[in-house]
This record gives sequence, C-alpha cells and structure tokens, in this order.
Amino acid sequence: MPSPARHLPRAMAAPTLVPVALAAALAWPGGVAAQAPKQVVKPPVAQAWIDVATGAGFGMPGMGGGGASPMDMIGGMFGRAMGGGGGNRFGQTQTAPGGRWVDVTLYTRNNPQLAEAEQLVPSGFLSPALRLQSPKETKGSAPEPDDDKVVEREYERPKGKLLLYWGCGETVRAGQPRVIDFATATPADLGRFFQSRRATQRGTHAAVGRPVWPSPDDARMVPEGASLAGEHTISGAGVPEGFRFRIPAAQDLMPPIGLKQQDQGGATRLDWEALPAARAYFIAGMGAGAGAGGEAEMVIWTSSEQPDTGFGLLDYQTNNAVDRWLKEQVLLAPKTTACTVPKGVFTGQGAMLRMIAYGNELNLAHPPRPTDPKVPWEPQWAVKLRVKSQTMAMLGMEMPGMPGQGAEREAEPEKKEPSTPGVKDLLKGIFGR
Repeated sequence: MPSPARHLPRAMAAPTLVPVALAAALAWPGGVAAQAPKQVVKPPVAQAWIDVATGAGFGMPGMGGGGASPMDMIGGMFGRAMGGGGGNRFGQTQTAPGGRWVDVTLYTRNNPQLAEAEQLVPSGFLSPALRLQSPKETKGSAPEPDDDKVVEREYERPKGKLLLYWGCGETVRAGQPRVIDFATATPADLGRFFQSRRATQRGTHAAVGRPVWPSPDDARMVPEGASLAGEHTISGAGVPEGFRFRIPAAQDLMPPIGLKQQDQGGATRLDWEALPAARAYFIAGMGAGAGAGGEAEMVIWTSSEQPDTGFGLLDYQTNNAVDRWLKEQVLLAPKTTACTVPKGVFTGQGAMLRMIAYGNELNLAHPPRPTDPKVPWEPQWAVKLRVKSQTMAMLGMEMPGMPGQGAEREAEPEKKEPSTPGVKDLLKGIFGR
C-alpha cells in the first residue's frame, strides 16, 4: 500500500519535512548552528579597575596580608583584612581597616609604560582630580589586562587539627564538626576538606606602567560622607579620548556593617541592620585551642548552610556567583539581619569573626557590544568596579567601627601584654613560623 504522504498535495506534505530536516541540521556538528559566525572580540584599548571598600571593627598589628607571613591562611580566610596602619595607601581595599577606601588601576595598550594619569571625579568625592602614578617597581610579572579568570590564593599548610562547623542556630547540628588532622591527611583528604567557593576575578593591582591611586603624590583620605556616584573622566598619554563614564548610586561606597552581639546561654546572637545595596552576606569565625591530647586545634564556623570553609568567600565576588550561592544557601539573603553562632563551637577560647556584605559589581565598556555577531567588537575603554563592606570583631565583644585612620586616630595608651596566650598566639601556634 502506498504511503499516505504520497497522495497529499505538495503544499501539505512539504511542511512536515522541514522541521525534521532543520532539527537534523541543528543537531549535526557541522549543521546550521555550528556554522553561525563567531563574533570577533578585541581587548579594550584602555582598562580601569576600581575597588571600593568600607571597613569597620578592628585590625590586629602583625596579622596583615603579607605573602611571607605565617598567617597567610588566616589572611585568606578573612580576606586579608587584618592589619591597618595610618594614612591612605594603595591596597587598603584589601586590608580594609576601619574607614572608607578606594583603589584605582589604569592600563592602556597605547602606552604600556604610562607613568601617570588623571581621574576627574564628582565634587562630592574629592577635589581636585585624583593623580594616578605608576609604581617604579613591583614583584612578579604584570597580569594580562583582559584576564578575568578566578584568582586563586596559595595558603600555608597548618599544623594540628582543624574542626569545621557551619550554619546559623543555637545548637550544633548533627554530623558536625568535620575534622581533619594535618599530620596524617593526604592531599586528597585536604582537597575534599578545603573545597571552597571562590569567583574573585582580577581587580586593582600594582604593576609598572599601570598608574594607581592612591599614589605617593596624592594620598588623600576618602572623606566621611564622600560619594563616588556621578561622572568620571580618565585621561593620560595614550588613553583614548572620551574615557568618560558614570557610576550609579548602586555602586557607591556602602555604609559600614554595625555588628552587635548578644550572649544566649552560650550561643552568640549576631545582629545588624540590612545595608540597602547589599547583594548578600557571609560570616566566618575562627578560633584556636588545644585538643584532648594537647595538640593544636583550629576551629572554623561559617554562616553557610553548606560545609564550606569560607577561605575563598571573604573577598569580592562576581554578581552571578553571589546569586548562584544564594540559591545554594551558602550566603545569607540581603534581607537577613541576624545569625546565631551555635553553643559549643568555640569552647573556652577566643574567636575572631569576619563578616562581608557583597555590593553590586559594575562592568562598563565603550562602545557597547554590537548585537550583530558579524560586527567585530573593538571597545576603546572598559571599567570593572567592585564594591564590598566588611567588619571584624572578637566573639563576645562588640568592636565599634573606626572611621578615623592615620593621623586622625587618637594615640592609644600602652597596654600591658596579657599573661595568658591570646587568640593571635594560639593561631600562630597552629601555623608555626
């Protein structure tokens, strides 16, 4: 019996074949979809990175983010935010002591040895314009300007045992803590234990030929109440004309985190007011002590609903990563205003708390990317701006923010060293020297 389709008029039979043929072409590697033109994308002629940070709480001298410090792992855990020092200098957005901080780095392919540049900023920030200057020398090679891969950190291997707790609540949850002994742990054990989310891309950095602010000739402090919102213009030898952009209020300096603590029968309730521009929050605590056998122990607790050490989270993160981790309940939602450190996590020992509020990252480029993939995209300039607010406190002690820095701080009276080891000494005992 002949096929029914053969008896249909051509106009009726043909349409049933078209979707089948099209689907086959799309599915086949050499089909229509695979032959779609790939847009040519060239790196921008000039690139500016701007990091914005608000710090509160305190810094501990000798516990900064220096690469040679035995506290490297703690520096990574706390976003290298322990430290301080007077005056304004490049890199304060990473150490983030109490105050408001802005770092800027500029690069232009037209002049790889650019010595200085100028950034006109809104009158509500600083006046006159910012003077950017290139470092005379730096360690290592300069990163590629268009390199947006995640920047991984290297940590010093500690000693003793590490105990990991996670989740907000008054009591420790079943199945916790996870424990690892560094004396017997294999590389595979360490890899599984220290799995940590991180999506920190390249931000401001120091490299010869890339002017930065603050600079030796312009180390002005960011005034209280200053605002970055508004129009900015960057100029310099080799910088394309018309490098002009606007920073919206959503990417302005964030308010400080006002962290409050309250004892609840051994558990510690943390409260704060929600920040309008916060995309999410994350909290981590770290303490140290001695185990039953006298061996050194480090205890970590995080606000995550998942067992994440948090080593990679206390830093700038991309918007997409923050949104993804919110869905995974790794981060606290922007409307969250409380979290409780469970009773029994930090027993008979001090602990340091570190909290971050993620702002909204901003990426700009001119001209905008063409919607037609056949048209090459050749941006003249691009800007990456990252925003955060963070604070540090001792568990059980409310540490007020310190808006003044450097000469603005009042001299503190000399304090007598405690007779018993403090948290800093215990943590150093784990990591050694």
